[in-house]
Amino acid sequence: MARRFRGESHHKVDAKGRVSIPASFRRVLEAGDPNWQSGGNPELVIVYGDHRRKYLECYTMEAIDEVDAKIDALPRGSMERKMLQRMFHGQSFPTSVDETGRLVLPAKLRQKIDLNDEAFFIAAGDTFQIWNPATYEAEELAAAEEWLDELPDDFDPMQFLDGAGGT
Repeated sequence: MARRFRGESHHKVDAKGRVSIPASFRRVLEAGDPNWQSGGNPELVIVYGDHRRKYLECYTMEAIDEVDAKIDALPRGSMERKMLQRMFHGQSFPTSVDETGRLVLPAKLRQKIDLNDEAFFIAAGDTFQIWNPATYEAEELAAAEEWLDELPDDFDPMQFLDGAGGT
């Protein structure tokens, strides 16, 4: 099994759109890039998606290859395949980590999620997301807290894993 992204952090974004990637995230990007060599810069793909997506989702090369294989398995010409190709092939940005451990986010991507001077990174298993911190708190975090508030006080989240097919 591939290494997973874990954790969350805030990082400054400079005027040129450069933002440092958490060091632990860089190790996962390196492990997930079959062409990476020590001293090199790991590659990744940033999927920005359509107007509903308010964050940037960053995939290791291995993770995006898995997505591509699943898209390729769909019937050619089907609406599902066309939409997924548009999102994962067209609405994406292949890039690499620079020598100083930073990503350079193009203006188009920063504008899409209204990213200015600070970025919020949060792990999502085999991907990580980059958010405008205010948007994350107002939408994603608020929705999660609302959902959790509907559960009983003694609810154990590990129950979700029962029967999930893992060992």
